[in-house]
Amino acid sequence: MIIFYVPCKDKTEAKKIAIALLKKKLVVCANIVPSQTIYAWEGKIVEEKEEILIVKTINRQEEATEKEIKKLHSYEIPAIIKMTAKVNEEYLEWAESVIE
Repeated sequence: MIIFYVPCKDKTEAKKIAIALLKKKLVVCANIVPSQTIYAWEGKIVEEKEEILIVKTINRQEEATEKEIKKLHSYEIPAIIKMTAKVNEEYLEWAESVIE
């Protein structure tokens, strides 16, 4: 299973991306988590609130999921962090049945 960790500018954007991915049957589930972010940008230290979008997909939809996130995301350089995860067989079977 592939998990994407994607910081978004706000809950509205995270939800928009999550719903689009779910409607296209690219992911099986999405979580949106509030976050306080501190990062370097153009020579300054910036503090902002973000919403972290976490989506779960299967290996065969990895590229399509990333492409759709990039298309919908508002950041100039979005962080789209991919992680592989081992999940229980029942969950993986369910995900396989939901994702096209």
